[in-house]
Amino acid sequence: MSPSRPAGPRSPAPGRPAAPRRTSASTPAATPASRGKPVTAPTATVPQEDPAAFSRAVTTYSAGGARGYSGPVAPPVVSTSSEARFAERSRARRNLARRQGLLVAGSTVVAGALGWLLFFSPVLALDPAQVHIEGAGTVVAVDQVLDVVGAHATTPLPRLDTVRLRDDVLEVPGVREARVTREWPRGIAVVLVAREPVAAVPEQPSAQTPGVQTGPAGFALLDMDGVQVGRVDAPPEGLPVVDVPVGDKRTLGAVLSVLQQLPPDLLAQVGDVSARTQDTVTMNLRDGVRVDWGSAGQTPLKIAVLSALRASPAAAGASVIDVSAPRLPITK
Repeated sequence: MSPSRPAGPRSPAPGRPAAPRRTSASTPAATPASRGKPVTAPTATVPQEDPAAFSRAVTTYSAGGARGYSGPVAPPVVSTSSEARFAERSRARRNLARRQGLLVAGSTVVAGALGWLLFFSPVLALDPAQVHIEGAGTVVAVDQVLDVVGAHATTPLPRLDTVRLRDDVLEVPGVREARVTREWPRGIAVVLVAREPVAAVPEQPSAQTPGVQTGPAGFALLDMDGVQVGRVDAPPEGLPVVDVPVGDKRTLGAVLSVLQQLPPDLLAQVGDVSARTQDTVTMNLRDGVRVDWGSAGQTPLKIAVLSALRASPAAAGASVIDVSAPRLPITK
């Protein structure tokens, strides 16, 4: 055997010329200067009038050589897993929109049912049998207050206008203040501050017709604000009779202010009160003692002085006690 020769380019046999190297008919030989650069495909084999075919015949070359492509480009294919994910997302969006729609519809139905229950159904309607009235006193007619409240019967409590109802109650004679509150589910509580009378004022008799005999004019019952809360033919027991000039509101106000500040035990001893002016208030006690009070000023001090003099043995037989100047009282 002959020894092996190292691999390498074979030299031509002696006397035979070297054959030229084959190259592709459509591919030029790569030169060192052109290696590694993309080379566009030749244009001789593709008609220039078809741009789409020309673009499909473009050949891209890599650094080691050229690779040709001779068919049309197929459209990209989406994998089956991607289609499943897209479909799942689409279903999730549809389900979310459906749930939101159902939630909105359900909320609307619930809100409508609740509104009808509160504002229009008879479940919470005012029941006149569940109306409670407090503080009517001796003047306010409870039946009149019930009639005012009963006019709003069958009205649901959430729709009941308590402010308007309070204004209607204040129109009842003898009511000074009122507070109206709801008592769920169907009741109302009405708390009144009645105008309690503190004085009886003789009414002026009307013009008499000649030859016609009329009865007594009667007495008007006034509260501490001078508002008439009633009328009687005879003065009530324990209520002082007030005699002031007709239409003199200032003098009447001074008398009522004095009576309002008197303690209950002293007020019960007053038989009648008279005054010509607001500074000449005079009280006649039921035991026959006259008290010259003067004006309504310094009433607390005058009350203390009068109580001390009434309890003093030195003034036991006095028929007149003058406390108009409370620091210098006079007894007669």
